[in-house]
Amino acid sequence: MTILAPRPAPGATERAPLPRVDPITHLPILILFPHSRCNCRCLMCDIWRDTTKAELEPAEIARWLGEWRELGVRRVVLSGGEPLLHSRLWSLCDHLRAADIGITILSTGLLLERHAVELVKRCDDVTVSLDGPQPIHDVIRNIPRAFERLASGVAAVKAADPRVQVTARCTVQSANFQSLRATVRAAHDIGLDRVSFLAADVSSDAFNRPNGWDGERVAQVALGANDVPLLAREIEALAQEHADDFASGFIAESPAKLRARLWQYYDALLGQRDFAPNDCNAPWVSSVIESDGTVRPCFFQPPLGNIRSAGSLTAVLNSDDAVAWRRGLDVKRNAICQKCVCTVSLRSSES
Repeated sequence: MTILAPRPAPGATERAPLPRVDPITHLPILILFPHSRCNCRCLMCDIWRDTTKAELEPAEIARWLGEWRELGVRRVVLSGGEPLLHSRLWSLCDHLRAADIGITILSTGLLLERHAVELVKRCDDVTVSLDGPQPIHDVIRNIPRAFERLASGVAAVKAADPRVQVTARCTVQSANFQSLRATVRAAHDIGLDRVSFLAADVSSDAFNRPNGWDGERVAQVALGANDVPLLAREIEALAQEHADDFASGFIAESPAKLRARLWQYYDALLGQRDFAPNDCNAPWVSSVIESDGTVRPCFFQPPLGNIRSAGSLTAVLNSDDAVAWRRGLDVKRNAICQKCVCTVSLRSSES
């Protein structure tokens, strides 16, 4: 999930995952794509190729809010696309805040410095993309001074309100898989509160890839057979050299989870082993609304409908077809779920 769970507290008891109930009557998490475009040209993503400039309108959000509150939406994640490109983002956020809905924003970080003061008034936390130390980050982002602008943005948010958490998400791929330790050091250097690692999605039609990728594009991003043992060594070195960061929660995942999430994933893509078991409950506890109104059960599964044409989120989520799809979904056997890089197991303590 894009939201990083709270840091582990000593003695905390893990609660059971929220149940998979149909029809949906409780939806704690809602992910919005406020804007269709992005200001990076990342190697592992094609969102930046979208030229439509589609936006979710603040007036639409205001109109839908009553239903969202009835559904128990407690947190909205602003994703996309780059949310900070939205022409009236703060008006959109003001509607959410007035409804007592928390806001997490996912950003490339390039515009954080410009918008830091307004952002901290409305957003509870920020997740930025960090692809490695400066040279590697800039190559992957494919934008001049990307790392420098990210660091300045993090500093500006912290100066505006140090209580706002700024965490990082690193997509591990062919260009940075031997730099996990350097990425953690970079996260410390620029003042981030936390860092999370996930593999690159190379198999779905998400991220503006309606026809998926051909073998050449996959090979450019995914790890090869000779790379996977090197990744395994990097993970073990990370576990040894940054044990304190794992213990404190600065690194969001455990070493065991990184072995499954990264090493096992890339080995499975090569047909060398099975993918790690998936026990995701995202389609029952969260939903995605894209900038054109398309509603998906998660980032990766096909659309369920369109909120604009259906008139409401409930009409989409609880249509006969949507309910039948969820009831027939076995996340352990579904081909998309098996290869998913960003699974959710939202628990009662997080809702």
